[in-house]
Amino acid sequence: MSECEEVSAAVVLAGGRNRRFPELKSFINIEGTPIIAGNLRLLKELFREVFISTNDPGPYFELAGHFGATLVGDVLASRGPMSGIYSALINAKGPGVFVVACDMPFLNREVITFIRQRRLRYCGEYGPCDAVVPVFNNKPQPLSGIYSQTLLPVLEDAVMHEKTSMVRFLRDVRTYFIDEPDIREIDPEGRSFVNINTVEDYEAINKRIWKEDLLLR
Repeated sequence: MSECEEVSAAVVLAGGRNRRFPELKSFINIEGTPIIAGNLRLLKELFREVFISTNDPGPYFELAGHFGATLVGDVLASRGPMSGIYSALINAKGPGVFVVACDMPFLNREVITFIRQRRLRYCGEYGPCDAVVPVFNNKPQPLSGIYSQTLLPVLEDAVMHEKTSMVRFLRDVRTYFIDEPDIREIDPEGRSFVNINTVEDYEAINKRIWKEDLLLR
């Protein structure tokens, strides 16, 4: 298996503790569809393998069966996204996985395709890298990126030593950061990277959708 082979696996990280929202964020309805259902539908169209990373599989059995996704639990101690990424990587058949969070309601097909294409181009020009992550609002967006199996030992060490800052981790490995202007050409407002942490976030998103619907009428 070549490190520069196209990534054909994706994982939805659904292992958060949900402290600031009264229900599982995966199942928040956006325009009548649970976030995770919409995301699984899109990812299954783009990737051969799709995983749901969760230590509470019960709520996800039906969805996983419907979309042909595989449930994976944390192999290492649960330390946030790193643990879920590690578990997906050891189960993926290809050289890496595309990673998203369960509370991101506006995943963009074109953005995902662009990230995959940029990784292949980078590999062709400069050789393999450990991660490919877009930048938006001057910040890396680690939960919309591709992670390589070359990271398995580094992830394990980081989790075991509780060094779980994703941004710091990415700066210590071979990460290709996609420039913000390139991302803005496809997604000017960065909707792809919006996530819902609180009830206030959810209400703001609903207001925004309502205003957009009015403009389209």
